[in-house]
Amino acid sequence: MDQQYGVIAETIRVEGTRILATLIRTVGDVQLAEDAVQEAALAALGAWPVTGVPPEPRAWLTVTARRKAIDIIRREQRRTDKERDGSELLELNRPELNRPGLNRSELDVLEPDEVVQDDLLRLIFTCCHPSLSPPTRVALALRTLCGLTSAQIAGVLLSTEVATTKRLVRARQKIAAARIPYRVPSEAELPDRLPAVCAVIHSLYTAGHAPAEGVAAYDIDLCTEAIRLAELLHALLPDQPTPTAVLALLLLTEARRPARVDAAGEVVTLDLQDRSLWDQGLIARGVALLNDSLERSNRQADAYQLQAAIAAEHARVPSYPATDWREIVRLYDLLLEVSPNPAAELARVVAVAETGQVEVALNLLTEIPKNSRWHAIRAELLARESRYAEAVTELDAALATAPATHPERPHRERRRAHLQQLATNPIRPDGADPR
Repeated sequence: MDQQYGVIAETIRVEGTRILATLIRTVGDVQLAEDAVQEAALAALGAWPVTGVPPEPRAWLTVTARRKAIDIIRREQRRTDKERDGSELLELNRPELNRPGLNRSELDVLEPDEVVQDDLLRLIFTCCHPSLSPPTRVALALRTLCGLTSAQIAGVLLSTEVATTKRLVRARQKIAAARIPYRVPSEAELPDRLPAVCAVIHSLYTAGHAPAEGVAAYDIDLCTEAIRLAELLHALLPDQPTPTAVLALLLLTEARRPARVDAAGEVVTLDLQDRSLWDQGLIARGVALLNDSLERSNRQADAYQLQAAIAAEHARVPSYPATDWREIVRLYDLLLEVSPNPAAELARVVAVAETGQVEVALNLLTEIPKNSRWHAIRAELLARESRYAEAVTELDAALATAPATHPERPHRERRRAHLQQLATNPIRPDGADPR
C-alpha cells in the first residue's frame, strides 16, 4: 500500500504543475486554482488506491480540478464577482470532457499544447509581467512553477518567510485585480518580459539540477520540464540570441547528468566523472546553438552565452586534466563583468585554483560571502596545501550550514573522514594527491 501511495503521489507531483497552469488560465485566479488542484489531488489519493491509477491521470486530475473549482466558487458564494467565471467553468465541465475513456490525445485537442498556447509558458510570461517587481516575479514563479515553500523562496531572495508570503499574496491579488492576461505577450511586449522569462526557465532547471535539499542529486522531472520550456521559447523566438543561449546552456549541462551520480545515487565530482557517459548529441547541439546565439548578438555575449561557453569548455575536452582552466577563468571574468554574483565568484575561485594558483584562490575567498559551498571549497583548497586540520574545520562548517538533507552531504562526510585521517597521519608514502 505504501508503494501504491508513493506512485500516486509521484504522478500527482509530475502532472500537477501543468494542470495548475491550465486551471489558472481558465479561472484567472492563482489561489483558487491552487486550492482546486489540491482538492483534486486529495480526491485522487482517496480514489486511486481503490480504483487504480487511471490510464490518463492528467485528464482525470484536470477534469476533477475544474469540478473542484466550480465547487469552491459555489461555496464562497461570490456570485457578483464570480458568476460569469462560474458559468464559463460550467461550460468547461461539458459531457465530452467527462466521458469515460478520455485519453491524452483527446485532452490535447481540447487543451492545445502548441508553442504559443502552452499553458505553462503562458504562466511564466504572466509571472514575469512588468507591473510586478523583479523579486516578486521570481517569488511567484518559484512558488508556482517549482512548488517551493515560502521558507525556501525566502532563502533564495534573502528575505523572511513572512515577507515572502505577503509578497506572494499581493502578487496574486494584483494579477486578479488587474486581470493580467495569461497569454504570450505581443511582439511589442516581449522586450520587457523576455529577460525575466529566461531567468525563470534557467532557475527552474537549476532547481532540478542542483536541489538545495533532499537526498537526490537532481530532479529529472524539473530538468526535463525546464528543457521543454526552453525549447518552446526558442521555437517561439528563434531569432532572439538569449533564448537560444538558455537552451544551449541547459543542453550542455544536461549532457553531463548521466555521469553525475554513481550506482548508489551519490554525487560524483567533475574530475572523477566517466566522460564516456556524457551525451555527445546534446553537446553537439548545445555548441551549435551557442554559436548561433553568438552570431545573432554580434559576438557580444550575455550571461547565458558566457555560462554556456564555460559549459562547452568542459564538454569539449576528453579528460579533466585537458581542461583549459585559464580560458575558463577568462570566461568567468567576463561573466562577472556582465552579471556579478557570489555563485560565479566561487566558481571562478575553483578555476583559479585549477591553474595552480591555490594561494591566490584562498585569498580570493576572503572577498566572497560565506555559505555551505564556500566552506566546502575552502576545505579542498586547504587540503591541497596539506593544511588538513583546517580543512576538517571548514568541512564541519559546510555540513553545519547545509540542510539536514543535502545531496552532497554523504560526499562531504566521507571527505571529512578522509581529511581527518590525513590530519592525524599526514605522511603519504605513495605521494598521491590527497584528494
